[in-house]
Amino acid sequence: MKSVVLEQLSKTYFDPYRGSQVTAVRDLSLTIDEGDFVAVVGPSGCGKTTVLNMIAGFVPKTSGRILLSGTEVKGPGPDRGVVFQSFALFPWKTVRQNVAFGPKMRGVGKAERNRIADEYLAMAGLSHAADRYPSELSGGMQQRVGVVRALANNPDVLLMDEPFASVDAQTRMTLQEELTRIWEERRPTVVFITHDVAEAVFLANKVVVLAQGRLLAEVEVPLERPRSWDRLVQDETFKELSNRVLQLVRSA
Repeated sequence: MKSVVLEQLSKTYFDPYRGSQVTAVRDLSLTIDEGDFVAVVGPSGCGKTTVLNMIAGFVPKTSGRILLSGTEVKGPGPDRGVVFQSFALFPWKTVRQNVAFGPKMRGVGKAERNRIADEYLAMAGLSHAADRYPSELSGGMQQRVGVVRALANNPDVLLMDEPFASVDAQTRMTLQEELTRIWEERRPTVVFITHDVAEAVFLANKVVVLAQGRLLAEVEVPLERPRSWDRLVQDETFKELSNRVLQLVRSA
């Protein structure tokens, strides 16, 4: 696993509608420890997704540095897995083939990559769906496939951009519990973008609040693991932390 360090990171781009330069991220410094789970929240337009895309190497920074365990990010790489809000599965491939795609691109032999895929599908409770196609799955199952597909490539850093936003509330809670369980088992470094304060507090060890492209606050989440909604929904510490983060977001 790798740590993620942002040093005075900034991103400016030209907005053709405004006809001027816009600063999406400004002098952002942040350290995410190896194997940590950090959620990033803030109002729309505060720079959350831009930060994630710069860590992924999809978007070039304007200034500053992004370091993965001391090595500067120059572009995309297999050490970072990305899970988007859209499922982004290959519809012509089976679930097993989708999960095995990353290892295949790394040159892993068929038998071994299928073993890897089956291991992760079992971890996510999807063994029964291995030979189905994405169109045969519910939205929640498709998103679980998207998560384990990213994990099957054994990334040091898992970047997640509102991956559960498009599913219903009950499915979302189930996916959140599944993600915490998988993270506890594998411990990749996770950067999780969300608008949902309760989701951020439930999942993360630390919640980072952004405001207008700047770091507003870092809130530690000392809740015991493993976590479940049945237990935390009545937990006073969970309620207090959620209210604190919500007030920070509203003040941003």
